[in-house]
Amino acid sequence: MKVTEYRRYDAVGLAELIANRQISAPEALEVAIRQTEALNPALNAVVHTTYDRARRLAQAPLPATPLAGVPFMLKDLGQLWEGVPTTSGSRALSDFIAPITTTLTSRYLRGGLVILGKTSTPEFGMASVTEPAMHGPTNNPWAPGITAGGSSGGSASVVAAGVVPAAHASDGGGSIRIPSSACGL
Repeated sequence: MKVTEYRRYDAVGLAELIANRQISAPEALEVAIRQTEALNPALNAVVHTTYDRARRLAQAPLPATPLAGVPFMLKDLGQLWEGVPTTSGSRALSDFIAPITTTLTSRYLRGGLVILGKTSTPEFGMASVTEPAMHGPTNNPWAPGITAGGSSGGSASVVAAGVVPAAHASDGGGSIRIPSSACGL
C-alpha cells in the first residue's frame, strides 16, 4: 500500500480493508513504520517505538473485532505495556520499564490494535502544550514550530500527519480537545 492511499483511510476504513483482505495487517503496519521514520524527526511526537512487538502482533491471527490489525499508538502517560518504557514525559522516570500491562492497554491488544509506539506528552500531562524537557517540543504537522497542544499533543500530531489512523489520548481538562483543535482533527 502506498502512503497516499493509506492516509485516505481512518481507523474504521483501514480495518475494513484488512478484514476484507484487500491489505494485510503487516502491510498496514509497515506503512505506519515508514511514516513514523519519515515524519517523526520533524514532528518529535513518537518517544518510544515497539516495532518488533508490533510486527509479531500484526502477523498473529487477528481477532474478529472492529479494529483488528489497525496500526495504533499509546500516549506515554498512564497506560503501561509490560516491558516497554514509560516516562510520562519526565526525566524522573527516564529508566522506568513497565512491570505490568494496564487494563486499557490489554483491551486495545485484545481488540486487535497493533501498537507500534508511544507518543509524547508534557511532564505528567500537566500542561496544555506538549513540550517536555525530557523529549523536547512536539510539532504541529501543519505548522512546524507551532504547538501541537497538550497533553495528548503527540497523539494528535501522529494522527493529523497520517502516521497512524488512531492513537490513545486522555483528557482531564482539554488534553484531547486542545491538541485535536491545534492539529485540525
